[in-house]
Amino acid sequence: MNQVPEFDMQMRESVSEDAPLGVGEALRRMREARGLTLIEVSARIKYSAVQLGYLEAQEWIRLPEGVPLRGLVRNYARFLEADIEAMLRLLDDEVGPTGPRPTVSALENKHALRVADAAPKGEPAHRTWTWLLLILVLLCVAGLYAVNRGWVPDEWLVFDWLKALKS
Repeated sequence: MNQVPEFDMQMRESVSEDAPLGVGEALRRMREARGLTLIEVSARIKYSAVQLGYLEAQEWIRLPEGVPLRGLVRNYARFLEADIEAMLRLLDDEVGPTGPRPTVSALENKHALRVADAAPKGEPAHRTWTWLLLILVLLCVAGLYAVNRGWVPDEWLVFDWLKALKS
């Protein structure tokens, strides 16, 4: 417990006063203006105080990259009631693009669709149908067994031959 406040003090000393205002420094100043500690913020937004300290110190090498980092900044900014989009733009300016990568649509790339639909190498395509047929047979056997044991109510038995199995 005592380690986190010391960590907070070390982070404050590591950020110079004449450095340009980055996302971490902006979040730290907003937190301090509200009179909150890293531990209090950590308890509310469910990120560790150490991670928040690294974010405020802008030690990007110690934080996750991409979308997880973006989520951390988004949640922290939302908690502090800051302009979320402005914070995310600051983050992207400092560490590069952190948004989700664009995906290739199957309609745009017909080759990708063919590759995705192909059976795995060495496995015949008919094996899937074999499994489906096996499951269907097992369900039918289980249903007939339930009828034979009397576990199925009479009103469910709509066919006469099913009623004959029950007796």
